[in-house]
Amino acid sequence: MRKLLSVVVSVYNEEQALPVFYQEIKPVLEGLSWDYELLFVNDGSQDDSLRIVRHLAEQEERVKVIGLSRNFGHEAAMIAGIDYATGDGIVCMDADLQHPVWCLPEIEQRLEEGFGVITMTRTRNASAGLVKNVTSQVFYWVINTLSDVKFEPNASDFFAVSRQAADVLRKNYRERVRFLRGYVQNIGFRKTTIPYEALERVAGESKYSIRKLFAFSINTILCFSNLPLKLGIYAGLLAAFLGTGVLIYTLCTRQGAPSGYATIVILNCFMFAVLFLIVGIIGEYIGILFSELKDRPVYIVEEVENVCLGNKKGEREDAEGSAGKE
Repeated sequence: MRKLLSVVVSVYNEEQALPVFYQEIKPVLEGLSWDYELLFVNDGSQDDSLRIVRHLAEQEERVKVIGLSRNFGHEAAMIAGIDYATGDGIVCMDADLQHPVWCLPEIEQRLEEGFGVITMTRTRNASAGLVKNVTSQVFYWVINTLSDVKFEPNASDFFAVSRQAADVLRKNYRERVRFLRGYVQNIGFRKTTIPYEALERVAGESKYSIRKLFAFSINTILCFSNLPLKLGIYAGLLAAFLGTGVLIYTLCTRQGAPSGYATIVILNCFMFAVLFLIVGIIGEYIGILFSELKDRPVYIVEEVENVCLGNKKGEREDAEGSAGKE
């Protein structure tokens, strides 16, 4: 019996890219030694994306559609696809062809060799400007410095996992504030990397603004490191050191405290800045805890095509997603 490869594609306002993407990926999938299923997860698109993937599903039984009730975000859509995938190996990728489809045969080969996690690392991003390339490198340097978990630099949301690794993601890694590509690298199993060059988008534009990327980076750092919480200790030690220095200066010079209104203002501003920074960091951690305590679903499925709901993987008692019509 042939093994099955599940390809999960997150879709959000990709009506222009979808026909080209399907035209490119179909011959590649048909040339694999494994059988395949192609799962399009419509993440609350506002254009004709849902209609297009529905039409593809009507024409081809191996094309499956999972329609979410609203936009839950790119990572939630990928989690939904992983939950509903039934393959021996699962590949997550985007529909804009920045993730080259011709990497699939090599991914299939690595899965056949027994690798549980395959990380795709960008060697170059043709569509990203200087700012995004620099900030990406800075992000990975910061997270690898602060976190005990070391991540592959320039890893992307283009990755593959075995059925066993996918089961871990389905059952255990269900945070509401998440970093999926980080979880993939954190779960263990036999790992390998495949370099690729990210091409220009075939159509549309990036859904991640600088503001969204910054918020995403902050959440990622807080999810994988508690070092920012220790800034209070370091700030306290720094304040004690400065206070001791002022005391020694006063006793040695016998001139009283250093005179000058500017000195007092600068010290006060510095200490209050440190204080508010620490309070802000604590607030971010509390916000993450609050999101987890609310225990709302990661995603909600409104409709599916060519998907048997009874075969949904990773079903849990607390129902991570609910489904509407089939």
